[in-house]
Amino acid sequence: MKLRFTRAVIAMTAATALNACVTLPPNSPRSPQDPWESWNRGVYKFNDKLDRAIAKPVAKTYVKAVPEPIRIGVTNFFSNLETPTVLINDALQGKFLAAANDLGRFVLNTTLGLAGILDPATPAGLAKNNEDFGQTLGKWGVHSGPFLEIPILGPSDLRDAPARAVDTYMNPREYIKNNWIKYGLYLPDYTDRRAALLYLDDTLSKTYDPYAFVRDAYLQRRAYLVSDGKGVDETFVDPGDDAATPEPSSKRDPAATPGEPNKASPPPQ
Repeated sequence: MKLRFTRAVIAMTAATALNACVTLPPNSPRSPQDPWESWNRGVYKFNDKLDRAIAKPVAKTYVKAVPEPIRIGVTNFFSNLETPTVLINDALQGKFLAAANDLGRFVLNTTLGLAGILDPATPAGLAKNNEDFGQTLGKWGVHSGPFLEIPILGPSDLRDAPARAVDTYMNPREYIKNNWIKYGLYLPDYTDRRAALLYLDDTLSKTYDPYAFVRDAYLQRRAYLVSDGKGVDETFVDPGDDAATPEPSSKRDPAATPGEPNKASPPPQ
């Protein structure tokens, strides 16, 4: 049954993407990091329609119906679940002090923080880091490769896409034996992530080319994270719109990777 459902989703996504893959804006600049632009735009349109039909309305309802203190607790809980992923990637990159920091953070929030619902580690001086296996591969010299829009999951690249699978198996959630609990945690997690991005919707709707904006924002942010904020020359590209990109203001960074970065976001170009 699961296999049939997966095949149906893939077939529907492929059909939608192929139907839209020839719709490129006229005279639009071609990014050297996006050789599969036609296909990526098709998948982006599919993801956007899915978002407008399901994810965005659910996130809006969640924000309206659930009090803010509870939403903060949900954010803290899932951020704490991602801490082992961050910790392991700290160590793989040779950042052993950061790994010790994240270990202490995880222990403190899991115990005194009631399974991570509260965040006593931050006022205790244990800052939250942001590392994932895609960044680890980047540190090891693996090039990001072409940009890739993934069905349902959104923007990525050829290096980060398979790295996400590795990160998934570093998350304690994957080792919960009860499948109802394990898979049931995905819905509130992704609802919380989408809710944290609602403030960006108006900005995105005003851009000339939302796909190019999202693509270039993703590529710039990933380059920034891999380099720890050093030597990033790429800029956000939005033809016809010179407005600066707003700083993320949510506590969690759902568009990026496990954990919240202690690296500041790059200043607007």
